[in-house]
Amino acid sequence: MGIDYGIKRTGLAVTDPLQIIPRPLATVETPKLMAYIKQFCAEEEVEAFVIGEPTHKDGNDTYLTPIIRTFAEDIQKLFPDCTVTLWDERYTSIAAKQAIIASGAKKKERQDKGLVDRIAAVIILQEYMERSV
Repeated sequence: MGIDYGIKRTGLAVTDPLQIIPRPLATVETPKLMAYIKQFCAEEEVEAFVIGEPTHKDGNDTYLTPIIRTFAEDIQKLFPDCTVTLWDERYTSIAAKQAIIASGAKKKERQDKGLVDRIAAVIILQEYMERSV
């Protein structure tokens, strides 16, 4: 599961059963995120969580980095048999916006911040999968 964590909402992505193609799953209000993940994992098999870790261009932490690290620790405690990986998410939102534009999405779709979050989660998961092979 790829996770693009945000203060207000979080984008989620998953792969197909053969772990070949990542796809958008949902955008969840962040206060409801843990409940959503617990429910999803009760119904579907999840082997790993790849959580986008934000940093500035120079590699220093952002204001959100410590919050995400705590979230990753909480996920690891809840799912001790799963791999939890923090992944550099620099530029994923920009890449997500470019992918949405390239897909020919209409202006209203391009302004959907939840769509950007889901696509960013897909990009995080895709990059992880490509480098883990």
